[in-house]
Amino acid sequence: MSTERVVGYLPDETPQFWELIVFALQQIVVMFPATVLVALITGFHVSTTIFASGLATLVFLLVTGRKIPLYYGSSFSYIAAIASIMTAEAFAGLSLNERISIAQFGIVMSGLVSIAAGIIVNRSGKETIDRVLPPSVTGSIAIIIGLSLAATAMSDASSVPPGVPEASMGLAGSCAWIIAIITLISTILYSVYLKGKLGQFPILFGLATGYAASLVIGWVTGIQFVNFSTVESNSILSLPIFTLPKPSLASLIAIMPIAIATIPESTAHIYQLGLYVKNLAEQKGSKKDYDLEGKLGLNLIGDGIGDIVSGFIGGPAGTNYGENISAMAITKNFSVSVLIAAAIITMIISCFTPLINIVYSIPKAVIGGLSIYLFGVIAAQGIAIIMEKQVNLFSAKNLAVIAVILIVGLGGTFNYEGGMIPMFGVELPAIATAAVVGILLNLMLSVGEKGR
Repeated sequence: MSTERVVGYLPDETPQFWELIVFALQQIVVMFPATVLVALITGFHVSTTIFASGLATLVFLLVTGRKIPLYYGSSFSYIAAIASIMTAEAFAGLSLNERISIAQFGIVMSGLVSIAAGIIVNRSGKETIDRVLPPSVTGSIAIIIGLSLAATAMSDASSVPPGVPEASMGLAGSCAWIIAIITLISTILYSVYLKGKLGQFPILFGLATGYAASLVIGWVTGIQFVNFSTVESNSILSLPIFTLPKPSLASLIAIMPIAIATIPESTAHIYQLGLYVKNLAEQKGSKKDYDLEGKLGLNLIGDGIGDIVSGFIGGPAGTNYGENISAMAITKNFSVSVLIAAAIITMIISCFTPLINIVYSIPKAVIGGLSIYLFGVIAAQGIAIIMEKQVNLFSAKNLAVIAVILIVGLGGTFNYEGGMIPMFGVELPAIATAAVVGILLNLMLSVGEKGR
């Protein structure tokens, strides 16, 4: 009886050159929408944000010794804090670049928080972090991260191109849904039924199918879903606008503390990644112990350095991306070399107007179709953490922690504008609040508990 050959790449394995480039493009596709959206919401320069994402990823991979396959992108957790600085009345008379410089200071300083957390983890050991961030916390946080993005995915799926006449809005909306559904179904079919080498490219194939459907539907209806002139520039080469941080106490107070709440998110990501890499290693019969969970401290240090690098040149604060982990899990490709290539290509894209236009030409409906799948996988990975770590769901303590994280995170995200919970005279980001409350509740309920 013949056994099916396991296809996939572990962190220290490198695909052939053509595969490397295609895999890298897949990683860029899945990180691009969220990273660009953060720039658009906060008012940061889009090309600079894209460049910073690639540079921070490259630095992260080098700092971590090419042992942790994670991609760095702009974080939604910081949006409200950064926006509060960018729109503050005290800075209303300043230029855009001057306001970005002030926000940069808080972003750079937030990186120091993650670095400090990483050093503490390295010195205290994994057991300490497991007590503070057990699977009931990290798994639940992963679930709410994925599900909190559900509205974004559905909104993109139904998005119509700008400039559509009012009389054609109904038709445009229906066509957008058709494009999104074609993209979603084709991506799922590719991921389930394609085998061997082709089975590692479902996201890129799904995007190409949705893109082709957009062109055909646009040709038939006259509605321009694909637009190649998003970025207007007379020059092919257009370097990003780089700015330097400007010290500001207001920026420090507003932005720096958010880093504390992103630590559980980063922890959940490294645990998710560890599960999938371990599973692939077992399938391939590898004797090497990758132990990504044991590199949590190194991951946090790398994440903090990524914030410093991004913030220093004018990019938003970020973290390692769940969307990219989803892509890696679906394609079984965890090669660090692929992420290095993705980072370099991202930096190149940010400098060339035609390349940026090609990426921007991807219709939002196509991105929405992909996002429905990718964001759902992020949530499913949270469930995988809870199952893999055999969390006792009959325990009153575990049920309380999971329940509070889910309701505060999801309820706060969908019930309040911008996902900001108004509480005690301030507005708190829902996911970050859920993470902090979950951690504190778990620690409180663990008092007097016997060690295992």
